[in-house]
Amino acid sequence: QVQLVESGGGLVQAGGSLRLSCAASGRTFSSYGLGWFRQVPGKEREFVAAIDWSGSSTYYIDSVKGRFTISRDNAKNTVYLRMNSLKLEDTAVYYCAAALYGSSTPRFSEYKYWGQGTQVTVSS
Repeated sequence: QVQLVESGGGLVQAGGSLRLSCAASGRTFSSYGLGWFRQVPGKEREFVAAIDWSGSSTYYIDSVKGRFTISRDNAKNTVYLRMNSLKLEDTAVYYCAAALYGSSTPRFSEYKYWGQGTQVTVSS
């Protein structure tokens, strides 16, 4: 069992930066692939970024490539999402998730554990 708690969301102006953190409980944290998803009201949850168990492989959706960076610290049981050059369309609730397997997968169905989400609002 893994419990995930996100933090770091907030209100930021367009062009600004935020770093989201997701702290996990559980002794097997280092074996899980981890991902960040986001959701806006009325839309499906969208994959944003993923990282494999070792931190050596990452995967991003095209719209955040070059702006967002996912990383993890297995010693601290924490995954991060650094978000730079934020745009209005990045406004959403951001969720971290732990995958059943150790790969950096974009597939929603492969994520078993989810956090409660943290709101990111980008203003003009």
